[in-house]
Order: sequence, then C-alpha cells, then structure tokens
Amino acid sequence: MSQALNQRMLNAIGGGGGGDGDTFDMLFKVVVIGDCGVGKTCVVQRFKAGTYAERHGNTIGVDFSMKTVAIDGKKVKLQIWDTAGQERFRTITQSYYRSANGVIMVYDITKRSSFLSIQRWMEEVRKYTHPQVAIILIGNKSDMERMREVDRVEVERLVEMWGEGDGGVVHSLEVSAKDNSNVDHTFLLLAQQLKARNDGMRDLSGVDQITLGNTSSVHSGWPGRCSHAPAQCYR
Repeated sequence: MSQALNQRMLNAIGGGGGGDGDTFDMLFKVVVIGDCGVGKTCVVQRFKAGTYAERHGNTIGVDFSMKTVAIDGKKVKLQIWDTAGQERFRTITQSYYRSANGVIMVYDITKRSSFLSIQRWMEEVRKYTHPQVAIILIGNKSDMERMREVDRVEVERLVEMWGEGDGGVVHSLEVSAKDNSNVDHTFLLLAQQLKARNDGMRDLSGVDQITLGNTSSVHSGWPGRCSHAPAQCYR
C-alpha cells in the first residue's frame, strides 16, 4: 500500500475526512466495476465532487475516494474503490473485492460488448465477495439514447435470472454521468440498502465493528493504491 493512500485512509477514519465531516455512524466499502471506457470514473467523480470531465486519466489498478451521505438521520460514509476495467489489471483488482459491502456494476448502453461482459463481472463478484454483498447494476450514458445498443428488456431479463435480494441485484437503473441523471440516486439506494442490512444484522447477532473516536459501526479491511494515465473518460 502506498504511504500517501495509507495516510488518506487514516485521516478519513481518524478525523480528517477530507471535507466529509469528522464523524460518521457507519462506513461501507463499495467497489465499482465494469469494462474499460464505460464511464466508471465519471460516475464516481460526479457523485463525489459534482463534476464531469470529457477527458481524464484511465484508472490504473484502483482509485480511492470517500463521501458521507445522510440516511435516516445517520451519517453513512461510503469508501469507494473505482477499479480498472482493463484485462491486464484483473488480477490486481480482484483483490479489492474482499471485504466489500456493496458493488456497483457499470455497463455502457451504447456499447453492447460492455453489457455482455456483465455476466463475467457477476461471476467475479460471486467468486470473490461475501454471498450477501449488495449489488446495483447501472447502464451509463443514458443521454445518448440514439446510440443505444442495449435494450432495457434485456437488462430486466438478466436481473431476473440473477435473482433479487441477497446474492442478487438489489437495484438496476440507467444513469448519465454527463447529465447528472440518477448518479446520486444510485449511491443513495446502495447506502440505504447497506444501512438496512447492517441494522438487521445488529438486531440479530451484532456486527464485527471497531470504534474510532466518535464513530461506530465501521467495517474494516482495505488495501489500495491508485494512479492515472492520459485517456478519454466518456466516449
């Protein structure tokens, strides 16, 4: 783990939350996966900073960010791991599935091959994550309807095949990082689902957690490093 990223995580947990506030009630690890070029980083940056850039670096390995949202009066911090989609990084990125509480799988509605790859991504999720990980499937670039190559009916059939609830897809929707459509909604839906599951587990038997300062219900276990190389984000 790089020293810089290690310090960022320590700051976020210990009280230097990078503008997201010094305290939180729950923290969940969210992994964002999908083929290269589907706009994963654009989606994350739109949610994290409210910004969009046509061109920025391709993710090399994994990029790391955090954002806190309010859910039912609780501060829920999402620790977001934006993974590289290139095949040459698959061995590296697979290690980041471990201890993930939630997964956002992204495809490009204008690129059919990225949707066909979702089955393979789902196989990786089921292989490397907890059986009850919360999964959301999103189709990015909904603003490019005229270039659509993925029919909504196909997506519905795939989600139905996987099943809903634990081990399946809890939500499926289309988003646009460029137009800021449904991006925040995606992360809020996931945060709500994770909080509800966490509350249910605590009611039944308690959850493995650590207490740090004024925080509680903190799920731990995060390796990481991040880097970038020049590339185009959106198209």
